[in-house]
Amino acid sequence: MTTTPARIPTGDRRDEIQIYDLHKSFGDVEVLKGISLTVHSGEVVCVIGPSGSGKSTLLRCVNMLEEPTSGRIFIINEEITDPDADVDAIRTKMGMVFQSFNLFPHLTVLQNCTIGPIAVKRVPKAEAEKQALDYLDQVGLKHRADAFPAQLSGGQQQRVAIARALTMDVEMVLFDEPTSALDPELVGDVLDVMRRLAETGMTMMVVTHEMAFAREVADRVIFMDGGVVVEEGHPDQVIGNPQHERTRTFLDRVLNPTHVHTGELDPTSVVDPAAGEADAEAEIPQRTRGLF
Repeated sequence: MTTTPARIPTGDRRDEIQIYDLHKSFGDVEVLKGISLTVHSGEVVCVIGPSGSGKSTLLRCVNMLEEPTSGRIFIINEEITDPDADVDAIRTKMGMVFQSFNLFPHLTVLQNCTIGPIAVKRVPKAEAEKQALDYLDQVGLKHRADAFPAQLSGGQQQRVAIARALTMDVEMVLFDEPTSALDPELVGDVLDVMRRLAETGMTMMVVTHEMAFAREVADRVIFMDGGVVVEEGHPDQVIGNPQHERTRTFLDRVLNPTHVHTGELDPTSVVDPAAGEADAEAEIPQRTRGLF
């Protein structure tokens, strides 16, 4: 993408996301159990793990779509968990791409991409439209600017969602399983856009089940299970040569789905109320001010 520099040398990277001892409970169920991690500028971090491991809840806590039970989160040295924080202002540094697209159905593609800059950043309409068309061109959908979401395929809608996130001139993009709702033949186009975005140096935190993408694009892979980080490191290590037995079991099931398994649930896993929630989508229009 044209507005972001090339991949940043490791030694020059600043801390963009800092998470300290993050806990999140839904009622009596503790979904996150003391997560601490840092994401550096220009870094692509892929978060993998079984359903119910807390991946989506972690991502939603980063931008305060879910309020942590305890712990601290800093976004480029500003604490978004501080009770006095201007959460909306801090959110403008982050784009978020949801698994269910979350485009406004009554707005055109172009209007979906300009509503954030115009309403939140007070960008003049003509300037916002010019920038939005540039990003739509980069995801291959400039020619569908006047279409409505219902007239697009799922893959096209997700590419629009990525363009929409970028129109806010964000410092980082959070992806919550961006391909999980897509037909298999549409996944490739979305992953190609994400690859190109990573090549520009955009900071990315990606919850995904796409292991080939994680191994190819990520600087670091985090494996979560039961609300904790079980293993993290370079993708060649975590995916190619995992050190933890739980990681090996998970990857065997994902990468070799024809293997016969007992079907027993991992007793350490808990249900993640934010993973695949149908009602989460209904919350988005009321809760995404500053996230476009």
